[in-house]
Amino acid sequence: MSRGRPASEHDLAGPVRRHLEALGFRVWIDPDGRDYFDVVAKRNEEVGLVELKLADGPRVFAQALRRRAWADWVAVAVASERRAERLMRARTSPLARRVGIWLVRGDTVDVRRGSRPWSGSDAPYESERQEFRAILDRLASGEIPSGVEWGGIGRMVRRASGGRGFAEYTIEELTRRDAADD
Repeated sequence: MSRGRPASEHDLAGPVRRHLEALGFRVWIDPDGRDYFDVVAKRNEEVGLVELKLADGPRVFAQALRRRAWADWVAVAVASERRAERLMRARTSPLARRVGIWLVRGDTVDVRRGSRPWSGSDAPYESERQEFRAILDRLASGEIPSGVEWGGIGRMVRRASGGRGFAEYTIEELTRRDAADD
């Protein structure tokens, strides 16, 4: 990304990727092919999500909190000092205060507020997180081919040349291991 104003959220992805990779994470940009997950990062069993935002509208925290079902932590990356400060001052719930706020300036990321992991009553989604970790492991190994579109867990679709005319492959079909394969 140049030092100028980013034209799209995707312009923020490179600096965020490099930041996470420097911390030892494996990183995917838009891994579902449908822009539901902007940036996904995995290091060992830890999974984080980063929402890339050019604006800091009222839905930023709501969107980040919806993503918490899939990850151990969530952050929002913005490209404006003013937006980052506004997010820092926003009146939010205790749950929303766990969402990290990152400022992308040029090619660097300045973590203004670190992400706090979900815990206790904040983390009712452990089975979804385990499923998502397994999907990421299968993406990393190539078992799930890159470029397969999936609209969130359980609704992954792929248009195959001679297949069915509707959602041909669910994520369960691509990740399930039949007894014959073992």
